[in-house]
Amino acid sequence: MVYILNNSDSVLNQFMSEIRDVEVQGDPLRFRYNMVRIGEIFAYEISKKLPYETKEVSTTLGIANVPVLVQYPVLATILRAGLPFHQGFLNFFDKSENAFISAYRKTHKDRSFSMNIGYASMPEVEGKIIILCDVMIATGSSMVMAYKELIAKGKPLHTHIVSIVASMEGLHNLKKYLPNDETTIWLGGVDDELTAQAFIVPGLGDAGDLAYGKKI
Repeated sequence: MVYILNNSDSVLNQFMSEIRDVEVQGDPLRFRYNMVRIGEIFAYEISKKLPYETKEVSTTLGIANVPVLVQYPVLATILRAGLPFHQGFLNFFDKSENAFISAYRKTHKDRSFSMNIGYASMPEVEGKIIILCDVMIATGSSMVMAYKELIAKGKPLHTHIVSIVASMEGLHNLKKYLPNDETTIWLGGVDDELTAQAFIVPGLGDAGDLAYGKKI
């Protein structure tokens, strides 16, 4: 199942317009905060798909029967651009365990590149629901590698793959290389073009640099 949130009008589109806007991007604090807010919107939408159970809650006047989460999802993100996005999920799922994966692009002499996992820190994932987020999905390679890194430690109950902007090619690769019955894909929007250097057009630029400053 694939959900693309900007297919419907909501305040999400306002925040997405701002993180794409070169004028607004000059303010790193606002850029990070918009990613947090987008993460919160995704968290709310995904929360509708999670399992609930009824709990009796004592109030000052009686007992209220309230649906509550059966289990908080494990929140996983790909460093470094994904950190503010991840925080949006953590604001809602505040009791969640967290996983962090470092993925990097290695450029070869012929100007081709490959994706590599440099570091992974994660809790037990066996039988749990995972939300794996990254700001952008270009080719989809880093997301597929991060997913495989997670399931190598145990078999989750289900995994929600989340990104703000994906390329059409990246979405195609996720659907091709991830198990359809074990994953759900959530996207803010999908852009048609992916350059030979794997940059999404129109995209939004380098989210990590815009959030935290340029790297060398």
